[in-house]
Amino acid sequence: MIVIADGGSTKTNWCLINEAGRKIHFNTEGYNPYFSSTEYIVESLRKTLPDHLETDKLKEVNYYGAGCSTDAKRKIVADAMKQVFPNAEINIGHDLLASCRALLGDEPGFAAILGTGTNSCLYDGKDITLNIDSLGYFLGDEGSGCFIGKRILSDYMKGYMPKGLRESFYDNFALTNEDIFDHIYNKPLPNRFCAGFSKFLYDFKDNYEDYTFSTVEYAFTAFFENLVIHYPNYKEHTLNCVGSVGYSFRDILSIVADRYEMGVGKIIRSPIDDLVDYHLQVANK
Repeated sequence: MIVIADGGSTKTNWCLINEAGRKIHFNTEGYNPYFSSTEYIVESLRKTLPDHLETDKLKEVNYYGAGCSTDAKRKIVADAMKQVFPNAEINIGHDLLASCRALLGDEPGFAAILGTGTNSCLYDGKDITLNIDSLGYFLGDEGSGCFIGKRILSDYMKGYMPKGLRESFYDNFALTNEDIFDHIYNKPLPNRFCAGFSKFLYDFKDNYEDYTFSTVEYAFTAFFENLVIHYPNYKEHTLNCVGSVGYSFRDILSIVADRYEMGVGKIIRSPIDDLVDYHLQVANK
């Protein structure tokens, strides 16, 4: 039995392929090693993995995760996986590589993640050849759920949000300015906290089309201005993207991409199905 996992900062999508070749999907929370320790990951997995999963019988774990971009960060996750899956070969990769393989397979091109956070790269069909660092939620992550969420929170706290939407925000979350400051500066996982408000905007987008468009367009324009246009010959590539934000607001993303003369390719919510197919194709070669 082998497992393939795509882990974002908020959620991890897993697929178990058993001896009969059956695919069994399940989810856990996300584990970004910049925010989660080995001990935290082990404890969380032991609580949330399905009861039917016989962890000691797994032969191989292929885990692609947000934040797994250096040897030190990969080791945090690998050490956790070795404790939870003691008899498996553990392979840890970056979630950006998972996105490339899901979006492009073995073809070269441009791939991006627009989810809780942001990432992007050029891919040669095998490896990532150029990655401009998005700098994370505090300094960058333009176009991400966190980036959009911070704009929503700022508008709410300053009173710039449309009145009806502001009332709905309070009805849903009952957050004061002090509560928001506490979440951002004192509590763990502030990136995940901020990103959650992008879903609130999506849920109310039909009633507040102008505000939704201006907020998301601002985020995607920042994504292009600060990241995409700095890739050599970016107009020669199509924009291929994974992530809930890119997928949910793909109509606005397409408008912004067209403005920068970049065609739109494959846009998917999650890479897990295409990533599993990639691994199965590689195994059968």
